[in-house]
Parts: sequence; C-alpha cells; structure tokens
Amino acid sequence: MITPSNTYKIYLATEPVDFRKGMDGLASLVSRNFDLDPFSGAFFIFRSKGRERMKILLWDGTGLILVYKRIEGKGFIWPKIADGILQLTKAQFEALFEGIDWRQVIKPRYRQIRLA
Repeated sequence: MITPSNTYKIYLATEPVDFRKGMDGLASLVSRNFDLDPFSGAFFIFRSKGRERMKILLWDGTGLILVYKRIEGKGFIWPKIADGILQLTKAQFEALFEGIDWRQVIKPRYRQIRLA
C-alpha cells in the first residue's frame, strides 16, 4: 500500500490515458494538459480505458517514480469521464487504491467533548 502523508496533494486524471506512456510521457501530460508541475511532489493518478488498471506518478525529490497497479475483480471505481482532474484527500486515495468506492469517503466531523 502506498500511503502519502496529509501534506501531499493528490490529483486524479478523469480521462483515460494511453497506458503505453511511461513516466516521461505522463510527466509531459501533467505539465501540458493540467498546467501542474510533475516535479512538485504531488501524486498524479491515471486511469486506463478499462476499470482494472491505474498508474501513479510522483517525484520523491531525487527522481520520478511510476507505480502500476492492476486490481482483480470488478475493478477500480472511477469518476465519470471528463476533461480535467480531481483533487483527492488521503483517505479517498487510500480507498481508491484498495478498490473501495472512494466517493463514499468524507471528512469526519469532529465535535468537542469535555472530559471530566
């Protein structure tokens, strides 16, 4: 499991990409199509045309890292295909990576309780 800290930004490309692209092609896509810096340390998630594959591109400060995951079963839960990107929370990313419906993950509401 890949677990980014809460300080990382996580972006999900909503439109499928050509999965023959490697890290350089995906980095170019991030800068050209999304006007974002692929070397910022953010996580960039890309989906395949099918439901079962994802690629994650990130910069760790010394080089680009490309993670490829193929999930078994019914596949990942993707947003509707559209131009652009979505920004995910850490909890939403973790749910997506595990094949859980990330759209059901919401920020918890905290309330203050006085302890005696």
